[in-house]
Amino acid sequence: MSENGWSRRVGGRIVEDVVADDRRFYRALAARDARFDGVFFVGVTSTGVYCRPICPARTPKSSNCRFFTTPAEAEQAGFRPCLRCRPELAPGSAPVDDAARIAALMVERLETTGADERRGLEAIADEFELSARQIRRIVRQELGVPPIQLLLTRRLLLAKQLLTETTLPITEIAFASGFASLRRFNDAFTRRYRMPPTRLRRHAADRADAAPDGGTLTLRLAYRPPYDWPGILDFLRARAFAGVEHVTDSAYARTVRIGASTGWLRVTHARAQHAVIVELPSHLAPALPAVLRRVRALFDLDARPDVIARHLRRDARLAAGVRATPGLRVPGAFNGFELGVRAILGQQVTVKGATTLCGRLAQDFGDPIITPFADLCRLSPTSDRLATARVTDIARHGIVGARARSLVALAKAHVSGAIDLDRRDAPRPDDVISRLLDVPGIGPWTAQYIAMRALAWPDAFPKEDVAVRRELGNATATEADTLAESWRPWRSYAVMHLWRMAAARAASVG
Repeated sequence: MSENGWSRRVGGRIVEDVVADDRRFYRALAARDARFDGVFFVGVTSTGVYCRPICPARTPKSSNCRFFTTPAEAEQAGFRPCLRCRPELAPGSAPVDDAARIAALMVERLETTGADERRGLEAIADEFELSARQIRRIVRQELGVPPIQLLLTRRLLLAKQLLTETTLPITEIAFASGFASLRRFNDAFTRRYRMPPTRLRRHAADRADAAPDGGTLTLRLAYRPPYDWPGILDFLRARAFAGVEHVTDSAYARTVRIGASTGWLRVTHARAQHAVIVELPSHLAPALPAVLRRVRALFDLDARPDVIARHLRRDARLAAGVRATPGLRVPGAFNGFELGVRAILGQQVTVKGATTLCGRLAQDFGDPIITPFADLCRLSPTSDRLATARVTDIARHGIVGARARSLVALAKAHVSGAIDLDRRDAPRPDDVISRLLDVPGIGPWTAQYIAMRALAWPDAFPKEDVAVRRELGNATATEADTLAESWRPWRSYAVMHLWRMAAARAASVG
């Protein structure tokens, strides 16, 4: 048992869970934050039913809620499973034939890899030790359509976006969307939308922003306002992976490698439209779903700033900072492994020093690439490349031996699949944090920082952080952990506010 009264066994060891008391359970439940699905379950005493935090039913009164870490605990307490949200299928809690997880994986693989139905089914069937026939049945049961219809819908939605927001030729749109021929694309589009694709193209031609210079695509991603665009650019600019990323006062740009596709992207802000604008070369169209998914994660576009700010400003220590920076986001990661490398290189050096080391590493281990931007000339070093590197080859760039060994160890764990920092269907964050702590040279601060950004975990808390402890009155790590309890389940956002407050204080002194 932990000091909070409960714990969870993972991989034969006791691992402290990130959620500890009923108040933060209830806050996550009220927000219906999908990032907590599978982390806890709520039993409702007035109905005798227990649910997942994403259940569509009306939020019960807090006095009627009891919280559990597993379905088994809830059932032992006398609650029965909800028939609407089906707690047995929650991520990380289901058996190997977890239907909801498999269906979500199917969507994920189709979006990020563009794989055809057969390849996607075979890969997932092998992973779950099921047959392709069972996978088809599960996807139909969970999503209401067979995999081939799911794939068709994804292809048509991508095509519709490209037709509406770009001037890419229709033939190229058809192939970029995954159709084998223009005829099949026209037939599918006309049947589904009861109009030919050329009709959308005529409408798009009237739009001023639908025609960027030849060879590029420009697409829009919406967010919930407000959005602290200058703040997120400042953060990313200070920590840019030299040669791979470049950040100005108005835009973020980087090189891109997704599967066999390579290129670049540039992100700017459309404040009046409550959106960011993503520009990328048209040859990245086949990888577009994966690119857009990663951009959403990097810029934390799915956050609920109203809910988070309302909760954090109740703490007098954060209130002024929350009011001063409405729409603050937690910067995520476009490439999870790249972020892990950046976190390791940032240990016990300045932010600027870590950026210098990243540039040297990219220069030696990242493949060269030609882009329209002079500052973007390298692709991010892959885990395959660093896993086979000699420690001495890494260390000769001014990286101390311990860091070099840690980089190689993380790369090997990533290649083997023991640690995957890029999957959106990753297991519960504390599982990944535990595995990160097993990597030589990765301590609690680094593991929490990686969880905060690469895993987009909203409740990460690097309690050892010097700036955080200083803003909390020079508290010890243990004292900081205690003081941060009231911020759950959005401690990551509280940390960002504290870092912002520390930077403002330093600037005023300077």
